[in-house]
Amino acid sequence: MLRLKENYKLKMRPIALAATAAFGLSACAGSGANYNPIIDGPIGATYSADLQGCQALAKQRNYINADTKNDALIGAALGGIIGLFEPGDDAENALAGALVGGAIGGAGTAFEARGERKDIVRNCMAGRGHNVVG
Repeated sequence: MLRLKENYKLKMRPIALAATAAFGLSACAGSGANYNPIIDGPIGATYSADLQGCQALAKQRNYINADTKNDALIGAALGGIIGLFEPGDDAENALAGALVGGAIGGAGTAFEARGERKDIVRNCMAGRGHNVVG
């Protein structure tokens, strides 16, 4: 009975990790694009409208984009291959490795998109004449 319980826990770990990564990505839907840059000097009359426009532009950079999908697929493939070399049931280990690898690969690229969104807001505001320092 104890062995069955341990087996179940080991099988559920990769699924829980993949679910956590997916939840984390969905929780970050607006982050990066909602960034308020630090402006040096007085804030002009057009600041609010410019900020809203730049934030809307940054939201066009999706987290789930071609790069995220590619990195998730590469991570899943590598994780599946690595899972095959683990002792035990090859099919279950390959699936577990693929889930973990896909979650890690996709999450890493999605996190990079968050930084890109901030950069879009900064560059857009600077392009509209605001002295952005951070």
